[in-house]
Parts: sequence; structure tokens; C-alpha cells
Amino acid sequence: MCRDCDCPAYRVGGAADHVHIATRLARTVSQAELLEKLKKTSSAWIKTQGEQYGSFYWQGGYGDFSIGWSQLEDLVRYIDRQEQHHHTQTFQEEYRHLLQKYHVEFDERYVWD
Repeated sequence: MCRDCDCPAYRVGGAADHVHIATRLARTVSQAELLEKLKKTSSAWIKTQGEQYGSFYWQGGYGDFSIGWSQLEDLVRYIDRQEQHHHTQTFQEEYRHLLQKYHVEFDERYVWD
């Protein structure tokens, strides 16, 4: 799906309650357009995988962080180690930490749905 948007993915991975995607953003696609296509396409696909997935949906929002080329190897390693990482920190704790680290103001009432 990323390739279809001319946004090659370097790594995709995650855990039961979230996904991480390390991708290059094409100059012709916005972050919102890419995420909309990824969510729509993957949601439609998973619903074809069995009736137990019939009620699957993505949350309304998403987090989007930019990194420099020199940080890509660390990001890929981080994505590969999600299972071990979440033994010590929940997804919500991790996300709050990222928002604080990158000085993104947020209101807890609107972050989780």
C-alpha cells in the first residue's frame, strides 16, 4: 500500500493495539492522504479475512513523527523490538512520552478513542 502511494516502507510492525510504519513520504502525498489510504485499504482487506474481523476499525487519529536519515536504522530496530519494548511500557505510556519528547501539546480527552 505504501508503494502504491510512492512511499516505500522501510519497516512495518507493531503490537496488538497499534502499528508502526517507517516510510519515506513522497513529495506528492500528504501524511493525511497516506494514512487515509493505508487505513481504508487495510481495514477493507482485514474484513475479508473472516467474520471475526467484521467489526475491525482504526481509531480516528494517528501520530506522525519525522526523523533524519541517520536515525532510520535505530527506528527500524525499535519497530522490530516492539514485543520486548512493551513488556516495560504500554502503548499509551510510549505515545505520551513521544508527544512530550517532541513538544507536542495534547489533551488526554482527545488522544484516545
